[in-house]
Amino acid sequence: MRAVSIVRRTLGGIKTGHAGTLDPLADGVLVLACGKPATKSIPHFMGTDKRYRTKIDLRAFTATDDTQAEAEPVPVDVPPTEAAIDSVLEKYVGTIMQTPPVFSAIRVNGKRAYAEARAGRTPEMVARPIQVHRIHRVGGGWPVVELEIHCEKGFYVRSLARDLGVQLGTGGHCLSITRTAVGPFVLKDAVALDPLPDDLAKCLIPLEHALRLVGADQDNIS
Repeated sequence: MRAVSIVRRTLGGIKTGHAGTLDPLADGVLVLACGKPATKSIPHFMGTDKRYRTKIDLRAFTATDDTQAEAEPVPVDVPPTEAAIDSVLEKYVGTIMQTPPVFSAIRVNGKRAYAEARAGRTPEMVARPIQVHRIHRVGGGWPVVELEIHCEKGFYVRSLARDLGVQLGTGGHCLSITRTAVGPFVLKDAVALDPLPDDLAKCLIPLEHALRLVGADQDNIS
């Protein structure tokens, strides 16, 4: 919402919305819709696939599954081999059941899970089906592994870090998360938030073109 506020203000108060949040720790692609017609079209952009790059520390768990909470080290007598890590990662490709992090924006009984967790009332998170196209280890092994992930919406990288640690008998939390793509919108074409360019309006993708990129049926868009 901070990004939405900054862009809206820069564009003179034009209606602005986002097509999917980023974790507090994460950086990378955040798709914003500027103008009333664009904000009405946000569902077409939210349903696109996502790509991430992450570094996972296998030495400890944390309450938030990232570095925003104190590390809880896990003693590991025999560190997992790269082959063992790759073998476990294969289990998370396809349609999988994934339990979201306790510290997430998902609503549980009408309340945000992270708000309940911060208040000391740990919400009961329910696993849900998620589609993962590919997980590729691009570097590292023990104790820090670096992954690239291609998935559909609803996937939590932090949950993967936690579950990977559980399966390996180690710890697991994210040191970094970068969203490198949202559908056809990729990081190399993104506009930096700080500082925003003075001619931000000229950097915007016309709505008609953006809808064509995601394959939306424009005849059914009001």
